[in-house]
Amino acid sequence: MAEIFTPFLTAFILAYALRPVCLWLEQHRLPRALAALVSMLIGLCLVFFILSLLVSLLKYEIPLIKAQLPDWIANTQAWLGPKLSELHINLDWGTLKTSATQKITEHINDNADSLMTSTINTVLMSGSSVIAGFVNAVLIIFVMFYLLMDWNHFFGLVKGLVPVRAQETVHHLAMHTDGLLSQYLRGMLIVISIMAIYYSAGLSFIGVKGAAALGVFTALMIVIPYIGITIGLTLAVLSALLQFGPGTEIVGVLILFGIGQFLEGFFLTPRLVGERIGLHPVAVLFALLLFGKLFGFFGVLLALPISAVSLVLVKYLWSIYTQSAWYQK
Repeated sequence: MAEIFTPFLTAFILAYALRPVCLWLEQHRLPRALAALVSMLIGLCLVFFILSLLVSLLKYEIPLIKAQLPDWIANTQAWLGPKLSELHINLDWGTLKTSATQKITEHINDNADSLMTSTINTVLMSGSSVIAGFVNAVLIIFVMFYLLMDWNHFFGLVKGLVPVRAQETVHHLAMHTDGLLSQYLRGMLIVISIMAIYYSAGLSFIGVKGAAALGVFTALMIVIPYIGITIGLTLAVLSALLQFGPGTEIVGVLILFGIGQFLEGFFLTPRLVGERIGLHPVAVLFALLLFGKLFGFFGVLLALPISAVSLVLVKYLWSIYTQSAWYQK
């Protein structure tokens, strides 16, 4: 069932995120169909931009690994050789260098294309075949377009399914959830924009090549709590290590990310996104694992907003439970 629901869930989330753009275009006298089409194209361009950043990072990192591997082994020999000699352990560093360079180079050459292909497939689909990925992509675009077109009509039909005596309660919960998600999306867009400029400028100042792509990618990964910043930091340290080797540049990258985490965690996110979601870190990690398992890469991206919606429902059900006569007696 997860493979069936994934494209529909993805289309709904994308349509919800692009709904303000569509309304703004309609207010500027664009026909509804054209406004939906333009909004959808903007969203797809953003998705492909993120994918191109990931591919460009892979294309840049893999050749650097091949180029820097002999120097790594030479530096390791200079540092580790004397210590091993004291323990009467002798290694044939020439053979080790030649063998390791040859095998890793062959492995990278054989798997570079497949690595990028598998990464793109992971982003685009949760299935296992190219045909399934293409069908899911077409289905997402189709459903997203008609959701943008008939958003009010769709929710009017949903409202008609709700019993009259429960419509006021459901409407209240829906408005509360919409306000929570709207604040989350708007706040995250501002935080991502600020942190993208910060990381790109900082990495450029340090001298890391591909600083713009790496900075924007790191900022985008903020939407994945805890895991995203770890991925960005790992890529930045690896890039600096490949380019400069062990040195002050690594320290600069660590300081840059430390200050960035402090600014994002203590100032930007609390002020712009707010503390209204209120999920415990353990609950966040559980949500990431659960939705990632169910819906793949998109599940990881959507884990936090879906958890926020679930939290609204849980709080409502808990209030009913604690106010019930059965509980109070």
